[in-house]
Amino acid sequence: MDLAILIIQGIIVAATPLVFASAGELVVERAGVLNLGVEGMMILGAVAGFSVTLESGSYVFGVFAAAIAGAVAGLLFGFLTQMLMSNQVATGLALTIFGLGLSALWGQAYSGDSTDPLAKLHIPLLSDIPIIGPLLFSHDPLVYLSFALVAGIAWFLFKTRAGLILRSVGENHDAAHAIGYSVVGVRMAAIAFGGACAGIGGAYLSMVQTPLWVEDMTAGRGWIALAIVVFASWRPGRALLGAYLFGGVTVVQLHIQGFGVDIDAQYLSMLPYLVTILVLVVISYDKTRVNLNAPACLGKPFFASS
Repeated sequence: MDLAILIIQGIIVAATPLVFASAGELVVERAGVLNLGVEGMMILGAVAGFSVTLESGSYVFGVFAAAIAGAVAGLLFGFLTQMLMSNQVATGLALTIFGLGLSALWGQAYSGDSTDPLAKLHIPLLSDIPIIGPLLFSHDPLVYLSFALVAGIAWFLFKTRAGLILRSVGENHDAAHAIGYSVVGVRMAAIAFGGACAGIGGAYLSMVQTPLWVEDMTAGRGWIALAIVVFASWRPGRALLGAYLFGGVTVVQLHIQGFGVDIDAQYLSMLPYLVTILVLVVISYDKTRVNLNAPACLGKPFFASS
């Protein structure tokens, strides 16, 4: 039972950065923008969060620094794609390369340093309940923030006027512009929000999951977050489920040898990415489902007529 609890706790820790990154990217894509730079924003959030936490001693400052770093990187992408009209796919890939390079330079001064992991909350009475307490009520604040984020995004998108405007921009930006909405303004706000979420997801890696700075520590999680958005059909609740499924795969590959399965470690480390590719291949077969759920203007540039 103790092993099962440890595995489930490990799944939660592995899934949380994916929840933040995929939830933020979902909002961006709902606005009609395809940002492939999630990996770059995550790694910048990781180094910013770690360095500020180490220098200031405050985890709150670290999380805010990570969010700001991700948002600034997102706004750079937004400026290039929404104002200078550069290609979204190429710019997103460039942002990932830029983020990986800048983070390596930034993090050189912090190689070998470490911090104490973000403390877990202890909720009186609830945290002491056998089995249920460790599973539900003994996690760090960012885990609970990730659930609140997904719930808030779902409420915003489907229950508010602002969410309706954002979705309308993603579905038909020309119509939204014709009735007076600022397409570029809405998309820039969505991109900044998505970047902030990706930054916090990256900070979770360097402040909680592995409380030290390691170059390229995101290890492809930004690409997995992009796959989760497609897997979730652009719906927040499904994105949460997808993040935990992929997080589960990540943790299982760490424990599978302990269960007596004789597989080389190299093959096990490939497992999360093989599953990601498999999921995308399976989804691509049902093109009708993808076309019905994807925002109609996803990845399309907007040219204001007046």
